[in-house]
Amino acid sequence: MSIIQQHTSATLSDAWRTINIDAYNEDSSVNFDVSTLHPPQPEISEAEARQLAGQVRQLLQGGDAEGALRACLETPVYNGAEGAKDAHLQTVIEVLQSIKASDMSPLLKKIYESQGGNECLDVLMKYIYKGMSMGQLNSGRGSKVTPQSTGGFSQVGSRPGASNEPAAAAMSVLLSWHEKVVDVAGLGCIGRTMTDWRRV
Repeated sequence: MSIIQQHTSATLSDAWRTINIDAYNEDSSVNFDVSTLHPPQPEISEAEARQLAGQVRQLLQGGDAEGALRACLETPVYNGAEGAKDAHLQTVIEVLQSIKASDMSPLLKKIYESQGGNECLDVLMKYIYKGMSMGQLNSGRGSKVTPQSTGGFSQVGSRPGASNEPAAAAMSVLLSWHEKVVDVAGLGCIGRTMTDWRRV
C-alpha cells in the first residue's frame, strides 16, 4: 500500500457529514435566541378587557368615536384567555356599529395618517375577519349570527320566516368596514393581516 493510500484511508471518514455548518454562519438561528424575533405580548385578563370596554363606552357616550376606536385598536388582546379575546371583539364590534356610514372613511383616513395608523388599521382588519369567522357573534341585542351550511356555501342569516335582522345587520357592518379599510389602507392590509403570527 502506498503512502497516499494510507494517508487517505486514515484521514477521510464520514465525520464531515455531522458538522453543523450553521454554527459557522453568524446570521444563523443557532447563534442567537429566535424568541427575540417576536417581542413578548402582555397578557390581558378578561377583567382588564371588560374595564377597557367600560372606558370605550364612556368615550362613545361622550361623542368621541375616534377615541373609542383608537382605544380598542391600540390595545389588541393578543395574549390572553379566550374570554378576554371575545370580550374585546364584542367591544370593537360595538364601536363599529355605533359609527355612521358617512363617518367611516374620514375617520379611517384620520387614523391612517396619524402616527401608528397603519398598525391600527391592520388590527382593525384582524377584528373584522375574526368577527366574520365567528360561528356565533353577538349583535348587541341578544341575537346571534349562525352560519348555515348550504352545500358548500356559507349563508349568514336565517331561512325565510325566521327573525335574524340584528345579526345580519352586524355582518353588514363588518363588510362595510372591510370595504372602507381596504379603500384607505390598500390591499396590503389584507396580506399583513393574513401573514401576521399574532392572533386576536
